[in-house]
Amino acid sequence: MKNCTVGLMVFFISSGLFYISIMNARAQAKDLPELNTVKKVELQKYLGKWYEIATITQSFQKKCVGGTTATYSLREDGDIEVLNECYTASGELSQARGRAWVFDKNSNAKLKVTFIPWLKLNFLSGDYWIIDLGPNYEYAVVGHPSRKYGWILSRTPELPDSTLKGIISRLEAQGYDFSKFTMTNQKDFHR
Repeated sequence: MKNCTVGLMVFFISSGLFYISIMNARAQAKDLPELNTVKKVELQKYLGKWYEIATITQSFQKKCVGGTTATYSLREDGDIEVLNECYTASGELSQARGRAWVFDKNSNAKLKVTFIPWLKLNFLSGDYWIIDLGPNYEYAVVGHPSRKYGWILSRTPELPDSTLKGIISRLEAQGYDFSKFTMTNQKDFHR
């Protein structure tokens, strides 16, 4: 019984801290110009494995030293299964499973994601906005209205320099500071 009580306390404290951080990011986003998403996302084309090229590193990614990927697959209920993987300094593969769902069905470009997958609650989820997308879904950029979160993703472990420069230019036009991004080491993990 004691373990159950402690577990519940940890869950509620963690949920509360997550909620506070989301509310803080949303409040700061109100001071920024609107973040534009792509006009339309075909979810079937978007599903599959993505390699992280660059990110604004978050506390939940601090243990990752490289080889970071995100794999999206369709769930039976129509939502999206999320599997994030990365390698730690000790060489271990770390995994986080989550759930995403489309929030803006007109474009499919605004999603909500949670890593408490059994609780599909908007206030316990984060914004996952697709703000740039290659014409053949060869790259994607995911952002957040606060500009505190950002990911550049690719279907391959590397992007051509010219493609990356174009992405950076479009990110900066949307109010992102690219100096806050860190390039992800893929070479030592995916050859």
